[in-house]
Amino acid sequence: MVGLHRSLGRGRFRSAMSAVILGVGLTLAAPAAMAQDVLVLAAASTKNAVEKLASQFKAKTGATVTSSFAASSALAKQIENGAPADIFISADLDWMDYLQQRSLIKTDSRVNLLGNELVIVVPKGSTLKPDLSKGGKLAEQLGDGRLATGDPSNVPVGKYAKAALEKLDQWAAVEPKLARADSVRAALVLVSRGEVPVGIVYRTDAAVDPGVEVAAAFPPDSYPPITYPAALVASSKNAAAASFLDYMKSPDGMAVWKEFGFVPAPKAP
Repeated sequence: MVGLHRSLGRGRFRSAMSAVILGVGLTLAAPAAMAQDVLVLAAASTKNAVEKLASQFKAKTGATVTSSFAASSALAKQIENGAPADIFISADLDWMDYLQQRSLIKTDSRVNLLGNELVIVVPKGSTLKPDLSKGGKLAEQLGDGRLATGDPSNVPVGKYAKAALEKLDQWAAVEPKLARADSVRAALVLVSRGEVPVGIVYRTDAAVDPGVEVAAAFPPDSYPPITYPAALVASSKNAAAASFLDYMKSPDGMAVWKEFGFVPAPKAP
């Protein structure tokens, strides 16, 4: 799983205390200082962009943004189980809906923030040209190798991947050869290290790993539009959180998302 990123300042956090949330170790600031921080739980694929946005936001406002990145499913479950958070960014609508149905987000703050594309990556220098034609031979091309993507039972990228392969009549053949990762970045690492010959990730993930290259892109109509919703968590009382959410969707914020390859959120049907 993609590691936890912490953006802790110096000095005023010397009295930090240790806490454990669902088995993930976190170092949290003392209550007085923690109230000034913004805690973001965000889909693994947003890591590089959120880190830059947090840095820019701190430069503009002085407020520290602390971020934790993992599969949207894992983060939603953390919030459901009481993990402290101010903002949740999901890589699909389902997990935001899951929290909204349980009154765990501030519904009036919810916004469809971003879009993305689904691609197949191979290790840098690979000559494999994945067959994404209707009824194609991707499973045969894998040979004894596996295809890495998020676990389709809960990880958004895996759910998108399953939908696309089903649309192309290739799911039944490919499913037995899946390497089911717990996040899109975990799947990316398997390809980058050459442990698997093929992976299905978002285009933005492929762009930040020099160890992979995009070998093919899925037809846009083969999977549901990839949508990243964001919202304030219902339990948050941090005024700075709303400011950071506003910043992420401002023109300056959207310029950062674009820099990392994200596209505008798909229009609602």
